[in-house]
Amino acid sequence: MHVILRSKGGLIMNTLSRKAHVVVVLSCLLAAGAAVAVDSTQFRGSNRDGKYPETDLLKSWPAGGPELLWTTTGLGRGYSSVSVVGDTIYAAGMKSGNQGYIFIIDAATGAITKELPYGTDSAGGPQGPGARSTPTIEDNRLYVMSGRGQLTCFNLPSGSQLWQVDVMGRFSGVRVQWDNAESILIDGGNVICTPGGPGASIVALNKMNGNDPTVWQSTGLSEPSSYCSPNIINHNGNRILITMTQTSVVGMDPANGTLLWKHAHPTNSDVHAVTPLYADGRVYYTAGYGSGGGILNLSPDGSSITPGWSNTVLDCQHEGVVLLDGHVYGTAQQNPKELVCLDVATGQSKWRTTQIKKGGVVYADGMLYVYEDPSGVVSLVKASPSAYERVGSFTIPGGSNEHWAHPTIANGRMYLQHGSTLFAYNIADPAAGDGDGDGGAGSTAQPEAGMPVAGVIGLGLLAGAVALGGTRVLRKK
Repeated sequence: MHVILRSKGGLIMNTLSRKAHVVVVLSCLLAAGAAVAVDSTQFRGSNRDGKYPETDLLKSWPAGGPELLWTTTGLGRGYSSVSVVGDTIYAAGMKSGNQGYIFIIDAATGAITKELPYGTDSAGGPQGPGARSTPTIEDNRLYVMSGRGQLTCFNLPSGSQLWQVDVMGRFSGVRVQWDNAESILIDGGNVICTPGGPGASIVALNKMNGNDPTVWQSTGLSEPSSYCSPNIINHNGNRILITMTQTSVVGMDPANGTLLWKHAHPTNSDVHAVTPLYADGRVYYTAGYGSGGGILNLSPDGSSITPGWSNTVLDCQHEGVVLLDGHVYGTAQQNPKELVCLDVATGQSKWRTTQIKKGGVVYADGMLYVYEDPSGVVSLVKASPSAYERVGSFTIPGGSNEHWAHPTIANGRMYLQHGSTLFAYNIADPAAGDGDGDGGAGSTAQPEAGMPVAGVIGLGLLAGAVALGGTRVLRKK
C-alpha cells in the first residue's frame, strides 16, 4: 500500500509501502497539511455503509453543480454503482442479448479500455432490466454477480476470467421477481452471497476458486434472497453477518453460517434491498412500501436480539440509508416521498422535507449526497440533525432509464451512473486541497497485491483507527 502526499507542484512524498496494517500518525499528516482521498472497492464504500472517508470536499456547489470532468457513454443498461481503484474505474452494464459486461475505464479521461463479458444478466421483465451488482475488488481480483445468479471472478489488470459459478443452480436458489441485485461480500478467504436455496439462503465459497467445495451453507435459514447485499459488523469483539432475506432481518456467524437470530419484517413484494446498519449495540433496518424500519438491540455477545422501536416514517425502498452520530438519514418511499432524519435511539424524526424526494443517499466530509429518481436531481445537504439545509443541486444532463444507481465518492470525485452513461464530477475543494482541479485522479498509487487494508490513525499516538479499502491519497493543503 502507498500513501502519497502531493502538492500543486506534484508528488512530494511516496511512502509507507509495507506489509500488514500501516499506522500513520496524524500529527505528521497535519504537519504536511494533508487531506485524505480514498478508493471505493465495493458497494456503498469500503465499509458498505454509504459513508466515504474523503476529506476537503466542497461544502457548497455553484449554480449548475460541481465541475463535470467527463462523460462516458456505451455502458449498456443497468443500475449498479461504480468501484474505483487508483486511476481505474470499474462499471457494470448489460448490452444486446442481455449480455453483462464489466467496463474498465480510465479515470483521467473516461475512456473505456476493456470490456469483460460475464454472462447473461437480468432481462427483468417490464421494469428494471440490466446490471445491478456493483463490482467488489480485492487485490488483483474483481467479483461480480449477475441478475441470474452467476458469480464471476476476473483477474486484474489482465481481465482474464479466473472462475465462474452458477450459484442459483448449485444451491437450488429461488428466482425472485426482479432477479438478483446483490453485490457480493469478501470475508477473509471467503466470498459470501445469497442464492436463497433450501438450507442455503446464504453461502460462503472459496474466493480463490468458487468451484471448490462449499465452505459453508446457512444453518437454520432457508428463505429466498431479497435484493440485499450482506455486511459483517463487529459487536463487542464478536463478528456478525447481517442482511435481509425475503421476510426477515438476520444475523449469522460468518465463520460457519450458523443462524444467530432472525426478526420478521414482512413487506410488499418481499423487497428488502437496504443493507442493515450497526452502531452502539443496535442494528437498524428498513424497507419500503410503507413497512418502515426499526432497531434491534443486540445482546452483549450478539447471539440474540431484543426488538426496540419501529415505525413507518422512513420506508426506504432500495436507495440506502446513512447512520451517522446517532442519526439515520434516508428517503421515504410512500410516507410521503421525502428526505428524513431520525434519532436512532428513539425513532423520532428530527426533520423531514419534501423538497427532496426518493433517492440514493451517501455521505462524505460532513455532507449528504442525494441522487433522486425519477427527476435525476442531485443535491448536497448538510448532514446535521439540527435542521435541513440544501447547499447545492443540479440535474443529471443525460443517460437513460431510471435513476437508481447510488453515487460513488472516491479520490475527490463523485461518480454517477445513469443507465448507459457515467458522469465524473470534481467535488474536491481547491481552497482546502491541492487546487489543481483534477479531483485527485492520476496521482494515486495501486495497492500492492495481497496487501491488507490499512488504518489511518490520529492525534499524536492512537486516537483511533478507521478501516479503509484501497489506496490512500493525501492531498497537500
